[in-house]
Amino acid sequence: MFAAEFESAKTDSRRRAPRAPVSLDARLGKAGRTLCKVVDISIHGAKLQTYSALKRGETIWLTLPEVGSIAADVMWADDFIGGCQFRKPIDADVFALLVEAQGGIVAG
Repeated sequence: MFAAEFESAKTDSRRRAPRAPVSLDARLGKAGRTLCKVVDISIHGAKLQTYSALKRGETIWLTLPEVGSIAADVMWADDFIGGCQFRKPIDADVFALLVEAQGGIVAG
């Protein structure tokens, strides 16, 4: 008979930074002509609901309140919902301002 103890790996999260549920009106495209809704945000990325289908691997321009236009890569997409990673993280103070304006709570 063989017996051994093991300790499972513990991971707090696969995310690099805290995220927060929000409901922010935003725009897609360099000219900002397409409306979308940001439903989740961190300093590194966001989850979007859109009126145009997103495609994994494409680079988009996302215009956020208090931030302006930011380049982001679509990391996953399911028709009109997708997650994007910002090419350059947004400032932590701006992130806090966006979340506080929504009355949101940052999740780890």
